[in-house]
Amino acid sequence: MRVISLFVCVLLLSGCNLFQKETVPVSAPEALSAKAQMYDTKNNLIGEILFKESSKGVELTAVLNNLPPGDHGIHLHEFGKCEPPSFESAGAHFNPTKKQHGVDNPAGPHLGDLPNITVDDAGEVELNFVTADFTLEKGKENSLFDEDSTSVVIHEKADDYKTDPSGNSGARIVCGVVK
Repeated sequence: MRVISLFVCVLLLSGCNLFQKETVPVSAPEALSAKAQMYDTKNNLIGEILFKESSKGVELTAVLNNLPPGDHGIHLHEFGKCEPPSFESAGAHFNPTKKQHGVDNPAGPHLGDLPNITVDDAGEVELNFVTADFTLEKGKENSLFDEDSTSVVIHEKADDYKTDPSGNSGARIVCGVVK
């Protein structure tokens, strides 16, 4: 009797899988992602910024090191080029909508205008925010992956969020190409 009870229990616990002839694959589309390795004016790697597309927009996350303490402007720039020491090769701000600079500017903002970062006394900063202003999907309007790509630039001073074209944020001190 015990053997029969044990057999019935095993049969019940195994469920219908004993009778299923084929497996059904389950897959979900992989989220679009990118990263920008960030270099200072002396070509030292200071970290990387990760980009991940979701239903809420593009999430940017990073831990960056060896930066000057204080507030700094950070922007997406129109070209995927970062030639030190000035990083002028990155061009102007990413601005496919042809607006003026700054969230406090009534004629703004550029799509490349990002929130200031605050670097601690140890030279580190964590970055984590989501924006629906652009996409990683190639061929879409406002994509970071247009014909000449895009870069991320950190400036020496804080962005004032209103002065066109760059928020009085000063020299470019860090740059990375979005790939």
